[in-house]
Amino acid sequence: MAEQRRILVVEDDVTIALAVRNRLAAEGFDVRVAGDGQDALVQYGRAEPDLVILDRLLPGLDGLEVCRRMQAARPVPVLMLTALGEETDVLVGLGVGADDYLAKPFSMRELVARIHALLRRVERAAQLAAEDTVIRVGEVEIDTAARRVFVSGVEAQLTRTEFDLLRRLAERPGQVFERDRLLSDVWGFSEAAATRTVDSHVRALRRKLGSDVVRTVHGVGYALVRR
Repeated sequence: MAEQRRILVVEDDVTIALAVRNRLAAEGFDVRVAGDGQDALVQYGRAEPDLVILDRLLPGLDGLEVCRRMQAARPVPVLMLTALGEETDVLVGLGVGADDYLAKPFSMRELVARIHALLRRVERAAQLAAEDTVIRVGEVEIDTAARRVFVSGVEAQLTRTEFDLLRRLAERPGQVFERDRLLSDVWGFSEAAATRTVDSHVRALRRKLGSDVVRTVHGVGYALVRR
């Protein structure tokens, strides 16, 4: 029997927290719940969850600081919940280590799908890392085994999702990938409403690697620039 996956739900809205806990428990997960940032960090250290669902707005320590501290202690997949629609808020969340985000209100079906997809990505990343490959595209060097990226010899600190997205683009430099295909290949699902997720991560990549590294083909998708 496969080991039960452990998920930590960090949400101060009791109604939402209980609904998420009950649904995930029904899906076979071992679920822990924290109602604020400090409690989240305590439970994170004790439970060592396989994945964290983290509300962006929390009393005391907000979700961004909680995410930052979790990733510094032990990297973990984080799905951030946000009621904030501004893209800058989303980018900040991705920048501190969140792998994906889901805007409130959300459907439980979509939440469960995102969780399964994120866990599959973690497993696939471990398998790919074993290949021990170095990919070079122009000034960008990707060490797949160590999951490290260098631009002109200087290391760029990428999140798990940013790395996976860059690696996929780098496998076919110059080729244009449609947003739906990137969602399927990198995130493990494909929904038209979620293509903004790809856009947000591409913007984060450009901030860290340079604005000219990823090319936009309007109305189609993205390509890694071949130099």
